[in-house]
Amino acid sequence: PRARASPGWGGGRGGGAPTPMLYFAQKHLDADAGVMVTGSHNPPDYNGIKMVLRSGPVYGDQILEIGRLATAGDLETGAGKVSDLDLRDLYVERLLRDYDGSRDLTVVWDNGNGAAGEVLRRLTARLPGRHILLFDEIDGRFPNHHPDPTIPDNLVALQAKVAEARADLGIAFDGDADRIGAIDGRGRIIPGDMLVAVYAIDVLPRYPGGTVIADVKTSKTVFDAIAALGGTPLMWKTGHSLIKAKMAEVKSPLAGEMSGHIFFADKWYGFDDALYCGVRLVAQVSRSGGTLAALRDTFPSTVSTPEVRFQVDESRKFAVIDEVMARLRRSGAEVNDIDGARVTTPDGWWLLRASNTQDVLVARAESGDEAGLERLKAQIVDQLQQSGLAEPSFTASAH
Repeated sequence: PRARASPGWGGGRGGGAPTPMLYFAQKHLDADAGVMVTGSHNPPDYNGIKMVLRSGPVYGDQILEIGRLATAGDLETGAGKVSDLDLRDLYVERLLRDYDGSRDLTVVWDNGNGAAGEVLRRLTARLPGRHILLFDEIDGRFPNHHPDPTIPDNLVALQAKVAEARADLGIAFDGDADRIGAIDGRGRIIPGDMLVAVYAIDVLPRYPGGTVIADVKTSKTVFDAIAALGGTPLMWKTGHSLIKAKMAEVKSPLAGEMSGHIFFADKWYGFDDALYCGVRLVAQVSRSGGTLAALRDTFPSTVSTPEVRFQVDESRKFAVIDEVMARLRRSGAEVNDIDGARVTTPDGWWLLRASNTQDVLVARAESGDEAGLERLKAQIVDQLQQSGLAEPSFTASAH
């Protein structure tokens, strides 16, 4: 590229800026591409990059093609320039533009020592209400807890502070702040997929019949809620790049994953931004006149396993899914094969899929009661054992 722009650096140990700020920079500057060096929520010894083009996210075969070009040395050369730009204040201004709350709330924010710390301080200093920040110093060693809000143990400090401060809600980020976690005023975890349903209450009245996308791991309750709110639910493959691409294709105003990647095209740019999602959630609760707990309780509860991940040799990862699919088809099971095998039974549903990024298989099940959940888990175990794999460890959770 002829020019390369830096989104600016946060401050604190190690510096850094949240990944969504890079996405914002690409949009704001109308840049051809953006690259963020990030380990996301992974442990400190992990690293990687996230890439975006003006045309959309970079994933799958596009990444393989970049690798081929690099290996072949097929590179563009020529004169260029480097521009260092600090977009933090512009980014915060844009985040605040869509805040439309009507009453002040007390909110606890858990940065988990992730890359959003400096931006979060600037944002909350200007948001109405009372804001309490946890672990806002940027420190890639993650000395307090790992910054992955899908793991309940990582939300213990947030739950404790919400209770101590009698806060209205708590919000947590992953390491690079493109995924959100939420706690209601009663200390309950609101899973990422249920947040999609909560946001749909606010978004869908402006888009009658609009398509709302959720990934294959998402609760059936969420898809039912989208339909009940007048939207068109669409189940799609797991992966933030895949969701973003599908969102643009079908012109969806809202999408999300169980992992906490939430995407607003309503008033926003269609990328996953936990800071923006936090602003929208605080505003929605403020306008509702009630609580986040009340918004969540609009929808029925189920029992489910968490997202169960277990290691399998890379050479067997996709082969196991193929074997499971073949057996299910022979048995006449009701299977959605958009991303692995999602099987619907009278007890509910279960899922078995291969991770896109690690040598693991992912399982999940959801039912209306514990007995049904046990039967669903037994079906997963049976399929795995038929493919020569051991039984994974399941832990049920309320949803």
